[in-house]
Amino acid sequence: MDFLKVGFLALAVCGLALASPAEAQTHTRVDAKRDWSIFEAAGEKAKVCWIVSQPLKTVALRGGQQVEVRRGDIFLMVAVRPADGVSNEVSYIAGYPFRPGSNVEAKVGSNTLTMFTDGENAWFKSGDEDTRAINVFKAGSQVELRGTSSRGTTTVDTFSLLGFTAALEAAQERCK
Repeated sequence: MDFLKVGFLALAVCGLALASPAEAQTHTRVDAKRDWSIFEAAGEKAKVCWIVSQPLKTVALRGGQQVEVRRGDIFLMVAVRPADGVSNEVSYIAGYPFRPGSNVEAKVGSNTLTMFTDGENAWFKSGDEDTRAINVFKAGSQVELRGTSSRGTTTVDTFSLLGFTAALEAAQERCK
């Protein structure tokens, strides 16, 4: 796994789970556009920005039956890190460890995209796939992310895409 992705996810999760006002000065929620929040932080080389949303709905299935499961925090994010050459890196934190070697399906309308998994996280395999996903997300109203846990439970998380385009544009503007 790419060290920068791991580092960014750690930074993002810390920014989302702020515990004290001192930490709030380091990772700041600077704006929101409908269902998406915009965060900014000082990176080693330059500012880092990201947008994030939590699911509108989560469903867990085992053997085709809906079940109750305990999960950690669930986020869909897009990172903007120009100093690292990253303009639109999509990531998904599922709140549970994925089945090793499994993929996540991201479905927006009739478009289905595939993300690879590592631990509790999923990404698209390349910048080109991130760009395609961003374009599909901009055209949709919801994205459904379907993954399989290490215990074999299928989860379906539905995220709103309302405000996605405006939030991403604001993050890109902040982190030029």
